[in-house]
Amino acid sequence: MLRRRFGTVSIDDPRENAAVAPYTFFLPSENELLAIVPGDQVKIIVRSHPPSPEWDAERMWFTVTVASGEHLTGTLDNQPHDIPQLLPGAMLRFRRSDVTDIIWGADRLTAPPRPTPRREYWDRCLVDQCVLDGDALVHFLYREQPDPATLDDEYPDSGWRIRGDYRNVDDAELDDREVAYVALGAVLNRDDRWLHLIDAPIGSGFIRDWTSHRFDADNPDTRN
Repeated sequence: MLRRRFGTVSIDDPRENAAVAPYTFFLPSENELLAIVPGDQVKIIVRSHPPSPEWDAERMWFTVTVASGEHLTGTLDNQPHDIPQLLPGAMLRFRRSDVTDIIWGADRLTAPPRPTPRREYWDRCLVDQCVLDGDALVHFLYREQPDPATLDDEYPDSGWRIRGDYRNVDDAELDDREVAYVALGAVLNRDDRWLHLIDAPIGSGFIRDWTSHRFDADNPDTRN
């Protein structure tokens, strides 16, 4: 089928994504962004106008050719999946703050800055879908023996089991809730009041005090 090659593209500001998903969407530090020079490769989010049938925005690599203050110019290094009006070698101008990732060029005259150390939360957990949807805060969480890993698992099970607010919810409704198996960071994006508990040992349980929003120890083995 003949695909369209008309239309324009724009560049997404990734800081909006980082603001709503700080535990799963990471950006280079300011020092790293300021250090970008011609020859470095950078990843940016390019959006198609009109939207493409499958992917209206894609993360793509560009080799920087010009670096002038806040603005960078680069040539596209890869083939877009579903933005036919943008071909490899296309040149775009964008801001340093648009960059989501960096591969430092091999011919740099100065060493790049060291990345800022950060902890990432990709280990998996079971959580009520209503927490991920933003419809409920975390109510009760406990940590059990993690499920054994399989060859298809990129990240291990953490053992955390997380229930959303179940005040005024009967047992049948609670049992019928959809449960998701996701990264701990996806839960933290929605509710991180329990972050300080994340390294608690297997067998730990905590329940939210809805007045103070602190989590008090609560042994899951004693619960009905």
